[in-house]
Order: sequence, then structure tokens, then C-alpha cells
Amino acid sequence: MNRNIWITGGSGNMGKAVIEKFLESGDMVTATLAPGEKKPELKGAVNWLEVDLSDEAKVEEILNTAYGKQGTVDAAILTVGGFAAGNLQKTTAADIQKMVELNFITAFNTVKPVFLKMKEKGEGRIFLIGARPAINMSDSTGILAYGISKSMIFRLAEFLNAEAKGTKVVVHVIVPSTIDTPQNRKSMPDVNPEKWVKASQIADIIHFYCSSAADPIREPVIKIYNQA
Repeated sequence: MNRNIWITGGSGNMGKAVIEKFLESGDMVTATLAPGEKKPELKGAVNWLEVDLSDEAKVEEILNTAYGKQGTVDAAILTVGGFAAGNLQKTTAADIQKMVELNFITAFNTVKPVFLKMKEKGEGRIFLIGARPAINMSDSTGILAYGISKSMIFRLAEFLNAEAKGTKVVVHVIVPSTIDTPQNRKSMPDVNPEKWVKASQIADIIHFYCSSAADPIREPVIKIYNQA
């Protein structure tokens, strides 16, 4: 399709699946890695950007340079994030700060310059990664810091979609249940992984929402739960 697609967290399970899906459809993919992170083995050429996504100035500099070379970005999928458990008694302000920086600040630093460029153009699609427990904070009892950080993703998407009214810029929130990864299988050996969501399924759904068939959709929160 020859679109320009940006993906953060290119070495993660979801990031790799999304990269592979867009490469298969003939799109040009730019993906980020953390400084010093090893490039994953993928079929197809990827333009890799090494950047600390928590560094706002550096992110803006690198993305503006990439924009200058590519001219446009049609879709951005921001998969960087992390998880931590902890109830109120065990959670500190530092724990919350760490989760907010990992799950929200990295997304905000990327989405701000991308969104503003898309708004100028009048079209584009952005995908943020939410979390099922963060839809209702009463479900985040044992994962307080994580739940707070992910709840901010929903509020950010609401704000950006309001800003984008009258354009074809759409900000999506992907809400997966447990993702079937080697790490999750190892940490939860007694749970049936067939009930989880595969990273490739998430990639397929994101790819669909980047198609012309999804043009009428606005302000989507996409719940991908399978049987979990």
C-alpha cells in the first residue's frame, strides 16, 4: 500500500507483530528501539530509530528529522509500555511516577508531534495502548500505579479526538486482555493461553482500522479480549 507507518517499541511482542503485518501489505515502516536495544530479526526492511522516548526534546528532534525525509506519516502505533503490580499499601509515589513515565509520558512525547503534523494534513491514525483494568479504576485494586498510568491514556485519546474534530485524524485506544506471549505463559503456567489474545490478532485489527473500510469510525476504544 506504500503508506508511512510509525511504530514505537519495535522489539516487543506486539511491536514486532504490528511491524510484520504492515510490511506484508507493502507499507514503509519506521520503528523505535531504546538506546542500545538489539534489533529483532524481521522479514523486510525497517527504518530503525534509536531513542529514549522519555526524553521529550530528543523524541521531537528525531521525529522531525524523520518527517523531513518521509514527508508524511499515515499511521502511528505506540506500543511502548510496562506493567507493575501493587496495591495501595505497597504502592509509593515513586512507583506511580515510574509507571506514568513508562506508559503515559513515552506515549505523549511521541503523539504530540505526530498528532500536530497529522492535524495540519487533516488526516491520519494514531493507536494508543490502554488496559482493561484502567477502564474502571475499581478493577485496578492490586495494580494501582499501572491502572493510574493507563487510565491517563484514555483521557489523552479523548482530548486528542476532541482537538481533531472536523478532520480525518482519529486516535484509537487498543484495549487487550492478556496477550499470549512467552513471558506471560511462563508467569502464568496454570492458565489456558488459548483464551488470551495473540499479538498477531491485535496487529490484524490495527491493520483493519487503518483501511478505508474504517474511515467512518471516530473515537474508537477497541476491546480485544478473546475469552480472557
